[in-house]
Amino acid sequence: MTLLKAFRLPAGLVNRLTLLAKATRRSETFYVTDALAHYLEDYADAQIAKDRFNDPKSKIISGAELRKQIGV
Repeated sequence: MTLLKAFRLPAGLVNRLTLLAKATRRSETFYVTDALAHYLEDYADAQIAKDRFNDPKSKIISGAELRKQIGV
């Protein structure tokens, strides 16, 4: 199911989106949906990392130790 949302965007961003959609023959909705999905995934990952970093029970290991553990 899809829902309609309305947003105000800066004119420059709208122009870039319109040009990209026309050049690639894809819809503006495709690009907005894809960009938002990637942003939200990255944001969630960053929040998890931040929460783990701030948790005093979390074990922090060095990059060298991580490479050793994964065999790189």
